Amino acid sequence: METIDSREVYRNPWMRVREDAIRRADGSDGVYGVVDKPDYALIIPVEGADGSPRNQRVRLVEQYRYPLGMRRWEFPQGTAPDGETADPLALAGRELREETGLRAARMTELGVLDVAAGVSSQRGRVFLATGLTSGLPEREPEEQDMRSAWFDRVEVEGMIERGEMTDAQSLAAYALLLVHERRGGRAE
Repeated sequence: METIDSREVYRNPWMRVREDAIRRADGSDGVYGVVDKPDYALIIPVEGADGSPRNQRVRLVEQYRYPLGMRRWEFPQGTAPDGETADPLALAGRELREETGLRAARMTELGVLDVAAGVSSQRGRVFLATGLTSGLPEREPEEQDMRSAWFDRVEVEGMIERGEMTDAQSLAAYALLLVHERRGGRAE
């Protein structure tokens, strides 16, 4: 597929929407709408004395998601302010501090997620955060209604089964954590 022309149709501090005129492999022309958003970091904060997944807790945040009109539990995640590009590891540390107040001694990258590859250029890096210490959250104005709490892994899996935790990035990140553990990786 070849891009023939591109024009911006909307922009705000969090995203840009563009419309691309394209030429397909068969030579026919078309239009593609793309939502450009900055890449993000998602963090799975884990604590547990013996490292056994069944004895671990993870930290989730809950906030009101305006497009859905409801509050949702998810892993801490976010982008750099004003569409800036940021080092993924530094971004992960900042988002963890902002949303939960936690600081991590260790951050292990678990993988990359594409948010909605059919309509968006946004990608995210998933990090496992361990060796955690508590502090005060440093939330942005849009996050003032955010709550943060610890859940044991059995509770999280129950929330997923009951449809109480439906954030696609959080569910995909949890799958990356399970793969990491299956391959012998541990949260210590």
